[in-house]
Amino acid sequence: MSRRRFIVEADGGSRGNPGPAGYGAVVLDAVTGEPLAEVAEYIGTATNNVAEYKGLIAGLRAAHALDPEAEVQVRMDSKLVIEQMSGRWKIKHPDMRPLATEAKGILPPGQVTYGWIPREKNKHADRLANEAMDAGKRGEQWQPKVPPGGTLAAAAPEAPADDALAEPAAPDAPSAAVAPVRGWGSADLGTPTTFVLLRHGETPLTPEKRFSGSGGTDPGLSDVGHRQAELVAASLAARGTIQAIVTSPLKRCRETADAVAARLGLDVRVDEGLRETDFGAWEGLTFAEVRDRHPDDLDAWLASSKTAPTGGGESFAAVARRVALSRDKLIARYAGRTVLLVTHVTPIKTLTRLALGAPPESLFRMELSAASLSAVAYYGDGNASLRLLNDTSHLR
Repeated sequence: MSRRRFIVEADGGSRGNPGPAGYGAVVLDAVTGEPLAEVAEYIGTATNNVAEYKGLIAGLRAAHALDPEAEVQVRMDSKLVIEQMSGRWKIKHPDMRPLATEAKGILPPGQVTYGWIPREKNKHADRLANEAMDAGKRGEQWQPKVPPGGTLAAAAPEAPADDALAEPAAPDAPSAAVAPVRGWGSADLGTPTTFVLLRHGETPLTPEKRFSGSGGTDPGLSDVGHRQAELVAASLAARGTIQAIVTSPLKRCRETADAVAARLGLDVRVDEGLRETDFGAWEGLTFAEVRDRHPDDLDAWLASSKTAPTGGGESFAAVARRVALSRDKLIARYAGRTVLLVTHVTPIKTLTRLALGAPPESLFRMELSAASLSAVAYYGDGNASLRLLNDTSHLR
């Protein structure tokens, strides 16, 4: 049986370079030329090149969601992206390297070819990118337009109501009708990538509610923390849905991940982007102690996600950037699979916030207990669904 063949046309733009930016991509049936999926998004301030790469990534993800075995021909009017992805030009800019790596990980190299087209032949993707930028200017999300005679496809499959961590059922054959849309009417985009988010077990600092980030003493689990790790490992083993484990490099997460891996018979991969915030001079202190010693700095930190803790710490905005980068790389690596991410309070709250599109101040309005489980599912159109938050039933 021959593979399906898709054409992905992608583009990105920035009104200012850098400036307000967006991307657009369309997946076409290579035989009929019929549009199968459209994706577009306003991405805030970025350069043309970053927007173009993000358009490529979105287009490849949309093609993967339609058929992960399909042969894909990418067509773009960006000479830079085409030559770099073809391997003929070196990727020198640090902002481009992770984007290129992400794009290469979505489909096997042998399934994707790249070709340059002049701008006038890339009008569809260019229009989508401009629609996304226009929507962003209005403070709205881009919405695809249903083509004449088109109908909305069925909604994406949901996990069983009694188990938010269960793997979603395999979808029916994807529709070749219209673009995925945001909201309740989204098309069947295939099995999502699901991140099960496990906060590490208790350390000696946890019950004292002390700042414990990546710049402190790197404590291991306490006796209570080790028992919590064993309990969550047993619960996840009983569910049987975890297919891979990725952990923060910090000791408390490594020990928690190792306990789960031993029960599940899986290896553990370390991702530096999942480490906790560096709290600078606040490491090891309680909130009250920070309030007493650094009152003005604490007020500024609470007021803005761009403010770092005293003494060279890390702002929540900086954490969000590295967590989002790790998220995107892991989605590409583990497309359609259920992955346990063993990490910390800030990365889990950040992934939750980004999935919901919530403002930065929402970080202070979530509770995450030690050894708690949360879950987020990521779909092929870039949408995400929060399935679980701060579940501790396995500890009782």
